[in-house]
Amino acid sequence: MTGNKTFAASLRWWRQQRGFSQLALAGHTDISQRHLSFLELGRASPSREMVDRLAAALDIPLRQHNALLLAAGFAPIWRQRDLAAPDLAEVTSALDYMLAQQEPYPAVVVDRHWNLLKANAAAAHMVEFLVGPIAPKTQINLADALVAPDVLRPYLINWAAVVRHFIRSVEADAAADGLIETTSLLERLMGYKDVRSALSLAPDKADNGPVLAMHFRKHDASLRLFTTIATLGTPQDITLQELRIECFFPMDDATATLLRSWANAPR
Repeated sequence: MTGNKTFAASLRWWRQQRGFSQLALAGHTDISQRHLSFLELGRASPSREMVDRLAAALDIPLRQHNALLLAAGFAPIWRQRDLAAPDLAEVTSALDYMLAQQEPYPAVVVDRHWNLLKANAAAAHMVEFLVGPIAPKTQINLADALVAPDVLRPYLINWAAVVRHFIRSVEADAAADGLIETTSLLERLMGYKDVRSALSLAPDKADNGPVLAMHFRKHDASLRLFTTIATLGTPQDITLQELRIECFFPMDDATATLLRSWANAPR
């Protein structure tokens, strides 16, 4: 499809994904249902302002907003910079500050598809403890590391419960962003051994804490951690909108003590 038909199909897809009827979306964007219907049929061409209004009403991410503009015949408006770009220096400085403040507990910065972009020293200590040293500049995808059978799984006692929760979050991402890359990530994760059977299991009633902890064990050491995920509040750059800052916190005193011991150990 090209031109209006491409835009029309994309608009219809996003409206359905967001659960709007034509009448509801028309009211939300202050246009007539007839005009919206014509846009979805490719019988009317949107203005740039109309594309922007529809994207805002549908809460379309910046990357996909650009795609919608291109489909309608307009130039994209949102930039995608490398995180090391000079004009992102203040943001990267803030990210580094957050990672440093999280010490001696682990923290990482990842992109939309869980590719590792930054990590603090505590995160490096934890990974080295579990799986051994990682070569510098090695590309790491935390989703693969978590779900695959041969990276973190041998040390994650409650792997099935954690993966069940994680896969559901990736499914939600795929439904929310409409990206082929997110769908491909989900398909790749679903293809790993035992993932589908883990999804079919009922929640373990024994794990009834306030949050689901990741319980790692290696030799005599045990790590029980929960995580928080933060995003930037008002991004106007695609890279920044897709960033996630994940911080790990101990669920018990033994975990906190072990994490502090790594921070104080001579290197």
